[in-house]
Amino acid sequence: MQILKFVGILLWLVLMARGWAYGFKQKGDKNLLFIFVASVACVGLFYGSGLFYGERTNIAIMEYWRWWVVHLWVEGFFEVFATAAFAFIFYNLGLVRYKTATGATTPIMAIGTSFSALEVVPLVVLGYEAYEHWEKQHQAPWMDKLKWPILYFVAVSFWNMVGAGVFGFMLNPPLALFYIQGLNTTAVHAHAALFGVYGFLALGFVLLIVRYIRPNHVFDDSLMKMSFWALNAGLVLMIMTSLLPIGVYQAHASITEGLWYARSEGFLQQDFLVMLRWIRTIGDVVFIIGAIAVAWQVVKLVFAKAGDDNHQPNTPVNR
Repeated sequence: MQILKFVGILLWLVLMARGWAYGFKQKGDKNLLFIFVASVACVGLFYGSGLFYGERTNIAIMEYWRWWVVHLWVEGFFEVFATAAFAFIFYNLGLVRYKTATGATTPIMAIGTSFSALEVVPLVVLGYEAYEHWEKQHQAPWMDKLKWPILYFVAVSFWNMVGAGVFGFMLNPPLALFYIQGLNTTAVHAHAALFGVYGFLALGFVLLIVRYIRPNHVFDDSLMKMSFWALNAGLVLMIMTSLLPIGVYQAHASITEGLWYARSEGFLQQDFLVMLRWIRTIGDVVFIIGAIAVAWQVVKLVFAKAGDDNHQPNTPVNR
């Protein structure tokens, strides 16, 4: 299994290198491209922290490397990658870290925690600036054709602030970490940050690529509105109607009785909590509708023909 993971990392780097080589041959400033390439390489390489332990490793050593994966890999280099990717796209469109380890001294913990809290700031600022520029889309026809990819990127910025920032920092202080790490409070952070940031980021890239594959076709506004708002609303419903209430209830149990009780089968199988888990289905259905809508939009554009009604040959995408 470890060998397969290592081969997967190498394959990731080789596939990414095909695009890098072409980019570095082009004229112009390569600084932003270099940061992007470095972040992509580190996403692959620093996952290697997960290869330093196995099923028979001492639990202390296993936890040490597990937190390298969770905090340095996910929250460190994935944040750098997302921010660099944002900056790269927005710069070319004209729109515009981190964790302490076990055994660290108190001053280092203080510095590390400060950077941890600030990790979401660059992406939020980039998203805000991009949205300000997007609001001026009526001044440039090409901007209107990129409306939906940009909105998906703005959604990344919003969920980065809420999911990675607010819900992430909810778990970050040592006292909170002691009582509520591993409860549904962690699932709240995971859902909002994983899909909210990287899910919308991936969909934004997909829409942007499709936009350039079919430059003379416009997005179906009704379909895109359904996909965008259903995905966001579904995620909100999952969190607010189920994950967060269960997490708060668990947190109270953990503080008053103990973490063992908050995670026990007897506690989690209470009728009240079972009902909340079923209520989450509402958010799931809304989310699935959004996923189907965006998938159908991509299919429609990929297989679109030049004679379709939305064909606009005189409106270029590029400036």
